[in-house]
Amino acid sequence: MNIRQTAKDIVNGKRLSKHDELNFLITCDLHELCSAADYIRQELCGDSVNLCTIINGKSGACSENCRFCTQSASSHSGCTVHNFLSTSEICAEAALNEQEGAHRFSIVTSGRALSGKDFEQSLEAYRQIRLNHNINLCASMGLVTFEQLVKLHEAGVTTYHCNLEASERFFPSICTTHTFADKIRTIQAAQKAGLAVCSGGIIGMGETWQDRIDMALTLANLNVVSIPVNILTAISGTPLQNRPPLQEVEILRTVAIFRFINPAKDIRLAGGRRLLNNNGRAAFLSGANAAITGNYLTTAGYTIAQDRVMLSALGRRIEEYKPAQ
Repeated sequence: MNIRQTAKDIVNGKRLSKHDELNFLITCDLHELCSAADYIRQELCGDSVNLCTIINGKSGACSENCRFCTQSASSHSGCTVHNFLSTSEICAEAALNEQEGAHRFSIVTSGRALSGKDFEQSLEAYRQIRLNHNINLCASMGLVTFEQLVKLHEAGVTTYHCNLEASERFFPSICTTHTFADKIRTIQAAQKAGLAVCSGGIIGMGETWQDRIDMALTLANLNVVSIPVNILTAISGTPLQNRPPLQEVEILRTVAIFRFINPAKDIRLAGGRRLLNNNGRAAFLSGANAAITGNYLTTAGYTIAQDRVMLSALGRRIEEYKPAQ
């Protein structure tokens, strides 16, 4: 398999599918794969990078049993538990991220789905941010209804985040309180409501290479615009606490594979980036073109300033705010 020629074919319109022989992505020379993935990124996405930030709007005591998550009520991680934050707290954080140059801001909440008074409070926060700040808005509030997604869109949200987390085959190994099909329905409902979708997964939970490829193919079929690649941080008190950390070479291959299968989408470095050297610099040379920046839900990340310095040194351009159409 000529990796460079395959990359050129992708740039010229070819798209990999489940009908193709894709084992070459697993077995080929890593340097060649990453170089070719970066070529695809350059040709189809250019040098622009967007940085999104999140706030943990409601933390802990989650009814779902996701084995990787410290916020699940079934874990014993001792994570912070708090009710939905006030509108002033959320708006202040949005303002800070706007000043530091983030492209998008998201409220992320624990639980199966945000509802009731908490959901109405989130709508008010989004309205205030849209009115007073120049930053794009995203929401990550679980398995909400189509009607709720419409209300979020009307309040100024342009992107909805709902990770697949894993392949359809592997998903029951990490969660049994909701299904892979529930995730798909939420993603499709968000798209129907006029929202762009951000959806990816977590690697390092015990899945196979084929599981990673299958997840990337599902995301391609769903036509999501942003694909976060999270790397498991095994935290004490969670069922996956004894999983060994992934080596950087495995992370880089995964990023490159996602670029090959989703060539024109945002491949976004997300949680667990501290397992990569130099702020994840090598991943940005392996097909990545976006990142969640700042601190994540329960793990530390890199600051917006650190990311801007690193990306500038790579010749990348941070996207400026553009009002949603």
